[in-house]
Amino acid sequence: MSAVVIQSHRLLEDACRQVGLPTEGAEPIRIAGNAIWRLPGGIVARIGRPNGREVADRELTVARWLTDNGVRTVRPAIMDQPVLAGERAVTFWDELPPHRPGTAVDIARLLKRMHQLTPSTSLRLPPLDPLFKPMHRITEASLLNGPDRRWLQDHADRLATGFDRLPAGLPPCALHGDAWDGNVVVDVSGTAYLLDLENTCYGPPEWDLVSTAVKHLTTATVTAAAYEDFCSTYGMDVTSWSGYLVLAGIRELRMVAFALQIADEHPHARAEAQHRVDCLRGRKGARPWTWTAVP
Repeated sequence: MSAVVIQSHRLLEDACRQVGLPTEGAEPIRIAGNAIWRLPGGIVARIGRPNGREVADRELTVARWLTDNGVRTVRPAIMDQPVLAGERAVTFWDELPPHRPGTAVDIARLLKRMHQLTPSTSLRLPPLDPLFKPMHRITEASLLNGPDRRWLQDHADRLATGFDRLPAGLPPCALHGDAWDGNVVVDVSGTAYLLDLENTCYGPPEWDLVSTAVKHLTTATVTAAAYEDFCSTYGMDVTSWSGYLVLAGIRELRMVAFALQIADEHPHARAEAQHRVDCLRGRKGARPWTWTAVP
């Protein structure tokens, strides 16, 4: 095991000890900003980022709210409250049945259903603040040289101004907050599930639609046909909205900033992170760009 995995496993052991769950045979599913482990007995443990108790509480509340309103998502297991292991909140979830990645149409159907719901007052959803994380990650990234860091910070400031002046669009609603195909899966019966509720918030629904549009126009990982199906299923093409370029720019910046954070934790991701910075700065030609997934 790498040092990162070993440390994550220690946190897992601490959390499982508190709730009486065994860790023998635990398997890492993903070790990144959040660490996800498969435990015996059909349970998945999610280890959040440091000081993430409030986020973990909200994830559990949102999961119950979505389930109660007919939107399939991950279901809390064992406890209704997170367990603290060091500075990290750990939540436990029922493991999903065998599944495949979701399609653009699956994403559109789930988002349309979620956006139609009226949030209960118990949710206490924060307002959409899409630039907080990338600004922090840009400041902290060890990979960046001075000119790149200053350019990204200035770019973030320009996008923040644009975000504050977004034109009118669809009525604000509860948002998934990070609605890309990696956060939707489909089981063998064809049932689609919405995953990763960490970024759930309240704001313009166009934000949830931009992720798929960016994957079509910026990284070309969603085909024209798939994007057309996405738009027809949801009932809107967000690229035709006058605020699209601002939200798309923020989404691109978040993808760059995420890669910068991962590069600090996993040195093999440094080349990809710098490549994304170079693309954003115009050093790699026009969109679409080829970006490789980082852990």
